[in-house]
Amino acid sequence: MIGKLKGVVDEFGDDHVILDVGGVGYVAHCSSRTLQSMPRLGEPAALFIDFQMREDLVRLYGFRTEGERDWFRLLQTVQGVGSKVALAILSIMDAGGLATAIAMNDRASIGRAPGVGPKLAARICAELKDKAHAFGHIGDPAAAALAGALDERRAPGPVSDAVSALMNLGYGGPQATAAIAQAAQALGEEAQVPQLIRQGLKELAR
Repeated sequence: MIGKLKGVVDEFGDDHVILDVGGVGYVAHCSSRTLQSMPRLGEPAALFIDFQMREDLVRLYGFRTEGERDWFRLLQTVQGVGSKVALAILSIMDAGGLATAIAMNDRASIGRAPGVGPKLAARICAELKDKAHAFGHIGDPAAAALAGALDERRAPGPVSDAVSALMNLGYGGPQATAAIAQAAQALGEEAQVPQLIRQGLKELAR
């Protein structure tokens, strides 16, 4: 099994990159975010690899971080999510943003990915909600904070209201959630909506 490749960027495709490793070109299929973050042609690069082998297909999937690879694997445990849909989701948000969206049941954000309808977005949130906290630290420390501050079953009213207020100001769900999660941690459980909003705006301005 191949877990990681280090080589030189040899070629880019619409959904893949070819990495030259010791004269052998490995085709790694990637999310658009990963492709955009890759070095230029001829420059050294490394990819974490998910190796998939079926009866009629052998394919490598490449990721710049272990967190992205872990989410790629986790997403595919949900019925209806294959490798193509998993890459589409990871193309519109990073690991931390995805953890935040799932923890907050932000189906609209996940539903922006091609191939993800409302029902599938709801299923992803429902089935992965309890696992999102464990993966949140990979990309965004604020996502991990959701476990204490923004769990839907015990989230204090001011926290939810503050998130809604930031969203009404035009911020996206994951962005607003992450900011208020950080604000709630900084201010404590007794913080009220105005305090959370002010602190959340400060977090967004950093």
